[in-house]
Amino acid sequence: MKYNFKNIGKKLGALAMAVVTLTACNDEFMDRLPQTDITLDNFLNTEQDLKMYTYNLYSFPSPWNYVGDAGTDNQATTSAVEVKNIMISTNPNSVTVSSGWDWSRLREINLFLENCDKANVSPEILAHYKGIARLFRANFYMDKVKRFSDVPWYDKSLKTSDTDLYKPRSPRDSVVQQIFSDYQFASANIKTGQLKGEVDKWVALTYMARNALYEGTFRKYHSELNLTSTASAYLGMARDAAREIMDNGKFSLYTTGKATSDYASLFNNTNLSSNPEVIYAVYYDKKLISSGFWAYMFGNYEACPTKDLLQSYLTTNGTPYTSLQGYESNTFVKEFADRDPRLKQTFAYPGWELVNTSTYAPGAGTYIQSFNKNFTGYHQLKGFINDKSDEVYQSVDFPVLRYAEILLIYAEARAELGELTQKDLDESINLLRARAGMPPMQLQPVVDPVLQKMYPLAEQATSQWQSLLEIRRERRVELALEGFRYDDLMRWKAGKLLEKVPEGIYFPSLGKYDLTGDGIEDILLIPSTQAIPAESEKESNSLGKKLIYYKAGPITDSNATVYLKNGTSGNVITSAGMGTFKEPQYYYRPVPFNEVQLNKALLPQLFGWE
Repeated sequence: MKYNFKNIGKKLGALAMAVVTLTACNDEFMDRLPQTDITLDNFLNTEQDLKMYTYNLYSFPSPWNYVGDAGTDNQATTSAVEVKNIMISTNPNSVTVSSGWDWSRLREINLFLENCDKANVSPEILAHYKGIARLFRANFYMDKVKRFSDVPWYDKSLKTSDTDLYKPRSPRDSVVQQIFSDYQFASANIKTGQLKGEVDKWVALTYMARNALYEGTFRKYHSELNLTSTASAYLGMARDAAREIMDNGKFSLYTTGKATSDYASLFNNTNLSSNPEVIYAVYYDKKLISSGFWAYMFGNYEACPTKDLLQSYLTTNGTPYTSLQGYESNTFVKEFADRDPRLKQTFAYPGWELVNTSTYAPGAGTYIQSFNKNFTGYHQLKGFINDKSDEVYQSVDFPVLRYAEILLIYAEARAELGELTQKDLDESINLLRARAGMPPMQLQPVVDPVLQKMYPLAEQATSQWQSLLEIRRERRVELALEGFRYDDLMRWKAGKLLEKVPEGIYFPSLGKYDLTGDGIEDILLIPSTQAIPAESEKESNSLGKKLIYYKAGPITDSNATVYLKNGTSGNVITSAGMGTFKEPQYYYRPVPFNEVQLNKALLPQLFGWE
């Protein structure tokens, strides 16, 4: 039987939450509580109490991460993504950008750390649960630092009368040092061998490695922080944490030798509990707790992959797709020929067979790409459950932390430090490529000018910049549409890539097109000035099926049902413009205006925010 410990934690943790709630009451009321009620005096006394409370602290991503790249160059969207709103706004400021300054979760964590010492447990067990709490405190603060840079550090629970409520922000460097003190304590004291769904040592080390890489690269590329000289310390921390997992964690990439399906099986599996690649997962079971998410990103509803992402996948011989002559004008079917097998396990490809008949997808059969205004025409398979059985659909597990990420962290940190060897590549990147049936990466790869243009700062950052570019490509492909891309662009100081209008499938002209790869036309693009005929008057293809009609026009054409870059030809486009990414301002967010009114010590705002 599988358990989702986050949700069990919420149920078991209701008692622990009562403690948090009760501490907000006045002392007189607390003094009058009956002996049978839960208070800080009679709770957190046993290991079961500690476990119940820490379950309630669990906070992990969900399947919604499959649309976590929305608003980046990986995934177009019509939804109101914050960075997109900022970029197109005339004057974004602390009034209009006002989220993220919430500290209630931190109080729950600190309350536990202040009161857990009285538990009647061994020092090792106490340190284990303290480590869990400190892990989540580190994750909490890392999110705050990513957003605001300088933030006040609190290591105690505050009351409404506490003067520390009005303390100023602490410097980023000071806060980050305390964050990694928490990570180091957590990774040293959280036990291994826990039940599936429970936090263990490897979870702590994974988050430590991930965020050390983030902080190290962010400092390296963001000179406005004046912390460049300290970047290598965090890159070394990322390298060492990843290496410890590689050497001692007993994880490995999941592979059965089926390059065309092994990768996809990580994201549509109803039982990841014994998967050797999974460091942590959220386990769903329709009988206990179900997801209900799995078709959201499919079709033309909210989010869809971009041509820019598609073009980052290598050809099967290991050369860049963008090195092929005339690649810009390849039509949909040709784009998928002889490519990295992960492409067809991430994007809906020509000839893909649809089984699911859910709300967000059409009927079963050979799928024909559908179009709509503001959508690229590319549709996402990653995270989509192509099974009409509700028992399956509601019971697919979500891989939160994968060993694949550890291999990518290790390779990137080594390259950033100028330490990368062929052996490192063979122990990391080339394992990922082998699983996908792709040729191995060499230490000194031929430079791809497209990548070089995307990441101009890399060339000055390390003597191994050529390898670093290819490691970034591998990271983008392997972790595509799992919610990593925005953070990656921010830490690499590549925010300008968000200015590019997301594009989709290429059409050289109006007319009939095959989208299933069988050589028979499926759709017909007509001028936007023409009316789509009645169903009985539509032209049929050689299979006797009616063609699907679309009225094509430029982005300014209100009559069009699909927008083409040149009106009657070119790539499908999703918007007229993405706005401007102002550097360094938009790598950060302002403290919300209402919070500044309560505490003037939070001023000044940083990096040009008002």
